[in-house]
Amino acid sequence: MIQIRDLLIQRNGLDALRVDFLDIQRGETLTVVGPNGAGKSTLLLALARLLKPSRGDILYENKSLKRWDELDYRRRISFVFQSPLLMDMSVEQNVALGLKFRGIPKAETRRRVWKWMQQLGVESLSKRRAGQLSGGEAQRVSLARAFVLEPELLLLDEPFAALDPPTHARLLEDLSALLERDHRTAVFVTHNLNEASKVSHRIAVFVGGVLRQVGTAKQIKSKPADETVAAFLHEMPQ
Repeated sequence: MIQIRDLLIQRNGLDALRVDFLDIQRGETLTVVGPNGAGKSTLLLALARLLKPSRGDILYENKSLKRWDELDYRRRISFVFQSPLLMDMSVEQNVALGLKFRGIPKAETRRRVWKWMQQLGVESLSKRRAGQLSGGEAQRVSLARAFVLEPELLLLDEPFAALDPPTHARLLEDLSALLERDHRTAVFVTHNLNEASKVSHRIAVFVGGVLRQVGTAKQIKSKPADETVAAFLHEMPQ
């Protein structure tokens, strides 16, 4: 589904991300791990076409992102941020917002909104305003708002990092099960290898803005690609 070749992203005149080779298969959940400043979020922004390469290319369905119509491509992806960024309206209205912008008929909108509120366990909160939600509830609404668009590619930038451990664990478990059932292609950023192993098919390790290794959690733990990866595994949460 996605092919990255000889990619270099620069920010403020400095190299922020370098990926020589990376393929992401349709239906795969790829988790991106690494320390702060490793280039994880930069990768998501590049995949969202919000950052342009200084060198190399990203191909989506065998066509360079440079050649995709911007609106057409944006409608194929959804982005979930660490902060929910909900509007001051009800849960139901927040989930429906993207469909409203796309001109989806009201009956179809209602069907899809209810389906994904149920999938994320927030249907009982449908009339509650965003400001009255807990952190975990707000992030569930944010996920429902992303899934309701039925994107081909889902980008998640540490969506549970600000939550308390019990809420974090429940949401991670629910998201993992949902991705497994839904077979939706996803790129999930985290700094925690244990979290990565629970939600992903493969893991991509970034250190110092460079893609160092791709493999399963077992492969990476048993045979780090180099000393840099080994040091990350030793220092970061397992």
